[in-house]
Amino acid sequence: MINRLKLLPFLLSLLLGLHRSAADVGTATSYSPPYLPTACYGGDASQFPSDNFFAAAGDGIWDNSAACGRLYLVKCLSSTVPRACADGQPPILVKIVDHASALVSPPSRGGATMVLSDAAFRAITNSSAGQITQINIDFTHSKKV
Repeated sequence: MINRLKLLPFLLSLLLGLHRSAADVGTATSYSPPYLPTACYGGDASQFPSDNFFAAAGDGIWDNSAACGRLYLVKCLSSTVPRACADGQPPILVKIVDHASALVSPPSRGGATMVLSDAAFRAITNSSAGQITQINIDFTHSKKV
């Protein structure tokens, strides 16, 4: 029988060696113009980042409009479409400007964690893979501007 006292340091070192990731996994779709008005900022066009990397929050992250203005690092993980994720693409930074259920323009598919602007969706997907309506994403809240 293994001596339990000898096993304890091993288990403690294993436990302390593990760390938790701050990233979440979800799904993303895309939407096209018109983007105004938005649930967060109304008709103010200055709400959009200059690179047009913005998104609408799905119900899971909307948080009664507290998501407005939040920044997320988003990376494409996979899709049902082969090679949908752009190879070697680093995460992009998106700003939440709307609520997915209030979009003026319908998303490519419903029920997503985030609905990305066309520019943001194209930046992390491979256009040569064909029609991509939904991807699996890794996303992390960021304070980076």
